[in-house]
Amino acid sequence: MSKYVENMVSVIMPVYNSEKYIKVAIDSVLKQTYKNMEIIIVDDASTDSSAVIVSKYLRKFDNIKYYVNHKNMGVGQTRNIGLKYAKGRYIAFMDADDVWDKDKIKYQIRLMQREECPLCFTAIDMIDKDGNVINGKSRIIRKVDYKVLLRNTVIPTSSVVLDRNVLGNVKMSCIRSGQDYATWLRILRKGVIAIGIDKALTHYRIASGSLSSNKLKSISQVWSIQVFKEHINPINATINTSFFIINALRKYLCKRSTVK
Repeated sequence: MSKYVENMVSVIMPVYNSEKYIKVAIDSVLKQTYKNMEIIIVDDASTDSSAVIVSKYLRKFDNIKYYVNHKNMGVGQTRNIGLKYAKGRYIAFMDADDVWDKDKIKYQIRLMQREECPLCFTAIDMIDKDGNVINGKSRIIRKVDYKVLLRNTVIPTSSVVLDRNVLGNVKMSCIRSGQDYATWLRILRKGVIAIGIDKALTHYRIASGSLSSNKLKSISQVWSIQVFKEHINPINATINTSFFIINALRKYLCKRSTVK
């Protein structure tokens, strides 16, 4: 018998100085057409008014839980605290500056149950600070296994839903950056296949100066994670990283041609 609440989706939302966008993020979760959900918000020692904004929701919604780190611990450990308190069979990850389409979770749970898939992600589009789409729908690979993921970082964290009845007590890697990529590699290494939905159900906000917007740093992270976390030979990791660069350029050029 499962120790998790059947059919419940626990949304893990780490927060750090997110006062500009957290209301939009929370509202997009509350507006989901799939209703059996809880939201676990973990504040990583914010110094802005994020706590004040969240407190207003706590008075209205009993399915929102709020925890505060006494010191800044990084997003990986912060997500793990949320995972510790989550009750649902299904886990969804949501960054506090991103936005979901109202049918996102419904589509994912339906697919996961129909195809017995333990990890599902969606296509994304990119939005600016005002919520305007600045880059069209990402191209996805529908079925992603370990070998594919070594050469493509194609699983956006805010789009992921996973099934703990199959995957067990999942924990995020605690490295400061790239922890999501390291986690998906660890899961898929066991033979799991992730399935993607080719709809832009996740709207990913590009923040100036964010770690994820620094492409050179991202490429370095891919190599480092493969060598030091996956223990892949440095030469093979370099080959994989080269494919990562090529695939990233293909996506960019494809979007450019689509815009024209």
